[in-house]
Amino acid sequence: MRKQTASKNLAGIDWAEQEFACSPLPDKRLLKRLVLMSTDFSEHPTAAIPQACGSWSRSKAAYRFFDHDSVEPEAILAGHVEATLGRMGNTPVVLCLQDTTPLNYSPHPKTQGLGPISNNRDKTLGLFLHCTLAVSAAGQPLGVVHARSWARTTATFGRSSNARNRTPRPQKESQKWMDSLQACQRLAPQCPQTMLVNVGDREGDMYDLFQEALAPSSNPAVHCLIRAQHNRRVAHPQQYLWDQLAAQRVSGWLKVRVPAKEGRPARLAQLAVRFTRVQLTPPCLKENQPPLTLWAVEAREGRASQGTKPILWRLLTTLPVETFQEACQKVSWYAQRWQIEVLHKVLKSGCQIEQRQLQTVARLRRVLMVDLVVAWRVMSLCKAARETPEGPASDWLSCQEWQALAAYMQQGKPPRQPPTVWQALRWLAQLGGFLARKSDGEPGPIVVWRGLSQLKMLTQAWKRFAKNNCG
Repeated sequence: MRKQTASKNLAGIDWAEQEFACSPLPDKRLLKRLVLMSTDFSEHPTAAIPQACGSWSRSKAAYRFFDHDSVEPEAILAGHVEATLGRMGNTPVVLCLQDTTPLNYSPHPKTQGLGPISNNRDKTLGLFLHCTLAVSAAGQPLGVVHARSWARTTATFGRSSNARNRTPRPQKESQKWMDSLQACQRLAPQCPQTMLVNVGDREGDMYDLFQEALAPSSNPAVHCLIRAQHNRRVAHPQQYLWDQLAAQRVSGWLKVRVPAKEGRPARLAQLAVRFTRVQLTPPCLKENQPPLTLWAVEAREGRASQGTKPILWRLLTTLPVETFQEACQKVSWYAQRWQIEVLHKVLKSGCQIEQRQLQTVARLRRVLMVDLVVAWRVMSLCKAARETPEGPASDWLSCQEWQALAAYMQQGKPPRQPPTVWQALRWLAQLGGFLARKSDGEPGPIVVWRGLSQLKMLTQAWKRFAKNNCG
């Protein structure tokens, strides 16, 4: 891969050209179509394909693209991955957040190739998506570096644990965690000044994953940070990981902001932090393997508000944790994991990915890659408004877009200079239904998404009737 230089300019159609310019598609016309579709999708985020494309000819071309057998989903994403590498190269630490989400296509049962996504195997049909989102240590989304989607088969769904144990690792669904780590290891040589930390939730607590990260052949710039699920045996007097952590003294207290979720407001949690070096003994099915030396961190909330479950994070990492500051760093990095959940939420609520009707799983897997990149762009805009609020909106919106937005919201002529990205984001959110009251906090990606859809119509009117466009 040829490494691109980092660029903040994601304005207008330029952002789509930047993200997909290096996608290895078999025909230049397909690449041009990919750029046009991505722009259409971002400007009409909640619309169906015909409505987003705006004409029958462009809609027909989009459907042909998604039906093209020579277009692999990984090839669609490859250009964005390379553009992401350019942004990663200027970042000392990049957190690669991986997680899985189900995509429910039960309302479209005639779609060919769907599989069960719940225990109700006959009625709840869809796909699974596992992707890896790269973010800076401060939380700025840099891009999607790996994504894989698949459908379960009824033949293998619900197999016994014995049958799963006999299945080779590459054929198991849990291979997705290994795939993400290996993708990071392939990317690491292309950003040698950057340390990559692969971050996963409890489902990723696998002995094989830690073993792969610690293997002598692994890139030393790639590490793991996983929330522990299993109370593993350890080569210590306490014998088990939970007891080993509980035996450590509290090294200090850390405050972590917990985002709002499922009707619960955001809050500030105070966590007691413990840490220690541990030697994990291999599980019973791998008794011939050597123990693994890792570092464990526990972050425990003593008391939470009524109706809220106190936080208890037990983290395992291949990175040394020898001080309280290093332990706090790992906890704060894990706290960024919620951003992969935000990406999935934007993908479903903003892109309406579960409403796509493309008749086959192969077509859905292709459109999914386009929508993933569009969802990332909205997340990036929201985060930039919080991290670099004084930056110019021209880094994210075209000249006509920010002029039309400012003129409409201020009921007059637009300023000579672009507004700040913070101001532009709030205006976009207001177009999407955000009330902008003092008590409302910062707008989220969903209202920004709706605002971008309204901005398209404003910009079209501005181009037609405004007299002082940019040269």
